[in-house]
Amino acid sequence: MTYCVAALYKFASLPDYQSLRAPLQNMCDHLAVKGTILLASEGINGTIAGTDDAVAQLLSFLRADLRLADLEHKESRAESMPFYRMKVRLKKEIVTMGVDGVDPNITVGTYVDPGDWNALISDPDVVLIDTRNDYEVQIGTFKGALNPNTQSFREFPKWVEENLDGKLKKPKVAMFCTGGIRCEKASSFMKSEGFDEVYHLRGGILKYLETQSEDETLWEGDCFVFDQRVAVKHGLDESDYDQCFACRYPITEEDKQSALYVKGVSCPRCHDTMSDDQKSRFAERQKQIALAQARGQDHMGRKA
Repeated sequence: MTYCVAALYKFASLPDYQSLRAPLQNMCDHLAVKGTILLASEGINGTIAGTDDAVAQLLSFLRADLRLADLEHKESRAESMPFYRMKVRLKKEIVTMGVDGVDPNITVGTYVDPGDWNALISDPDVVLIDTRNDYEVQIGTFKGALNPNTQSFREFPKWVEENLDGKLKKPKVAMFCTGGIRCEKASSFMKSEGFDEVYHLRGGILKYLETQSEDETLWEGDCFVFDQRVAVKHGLDESDYDQCFACRYPITEEDKQSALYVKGVSCPRCHDTMSDDQKSRFAERQKQIALAQARGQDHMGRKA
């Protein structure tokens, strides 16, 4: 059996978002769907997994709300359940930028379909920006894309301000992210900053990797995803990356051969930055995970 993994989001005015949480959580539990869904006044964002039928039923449940009728989602497959619980959370923003007044429901850039993306980013008048965080960019990005070297999306506006007279001095701006949500919000921000020609990849990297030929791709590497698969490649097949529990960075089999790698505790990137207390706590957590697995159970402390 394989599982259907659906990444979904929709910017929509949901002033009653708090009252939507309990019915949505109940429906997810009823369908045995797992993952995380965020609700805010600006919309909905999440990734879920379950049987094909369960995911289809949940998407229908969401789209029954007319404000979410055109909710888009991207599907991929997982050999095992990539989440360990279901969480429906209330947030101020469904993707946190921390800038008041930025609202894709009001102003947004121009959507570019995956089939037209290669031509756009090959235009010398276009500056291409990867709006994801540094650890995501490291394992894969589009050829020629700028890496803002951010640790969180909150840092993106500051990076833009610092590069207005340098890297961003081109007439056109094109942006992309994993599923489309961050670059959609980033495009709204760029428009508010006075950029006229702002473009973003419809459906994000996931839709590009799903629909575009690997023979003609301008994508290099793999795409980080926020579940147990860690990363996917063209065709949305699972890649060979694992993830360090301590720092959350993707790690390779070569990283695991390092003397600085301790499963569940540290990797070569973070080993020297972890305190003794952190290492002790992570080691105990890994011990409990191993004990739970030996009993044939899921340890609820594992990342979801």
